[in-house]
Amino acid sequence: MCVTGVTLQGAQAHGTRAGDLTIDHPYATPTPEGARTGAVYLRTLINRGAVADRLVGARTERAESVEIHRSVMEADVMRMRAIAGIDIPAGAELKLRHGGDIHLMLLGLKSPLRDGQRFTLWLRFERAGEHEVVVWVQTPRDLPDHRHGDRP
Repeated sequence: MCVTGVTLQGAQAHGTRAGDLTIDHPYATPTPEGARTGAVYLRTLINRGAVADRLVGARTERAESVEIHRSVMEADVMRMRAIAGIDIPAGAELKLRHGGDIHLMLLGLKSPLRDGQRFTLWLRFERAGEHEVVVWVQTPRDLPDHRHGDRP
């Protein structure tokens, strides 16, 4: 599972360890005023262990709920669907990048995500448990028009 990557303006490495997992550079894209949804991405999610794990959920105080979403093509239209989790095989390095097929969807945003902000997100794994990460709100250089169903 790999998602296309983009270079971020002013990006600096940040992340955390969760047992054998390394969560590198969690980031979100800015949202327009009034948006009810937003998206969070992970530059890389690495499992350095000998046993697989699975990302099964997330939560943040910035939104009412968080779902794991996969983009799928249906009748020539790209749609997002909630999925139960993301498998992280032993020794694997996954990329959940903007423009790719998997991301974390923030539902019921309590306020817009603005460039330069940071917020806390708790990721829940089957084996590693729940771990806190800091998400940086940043605009990718080659940001396509991707509105997650909201209208400006």
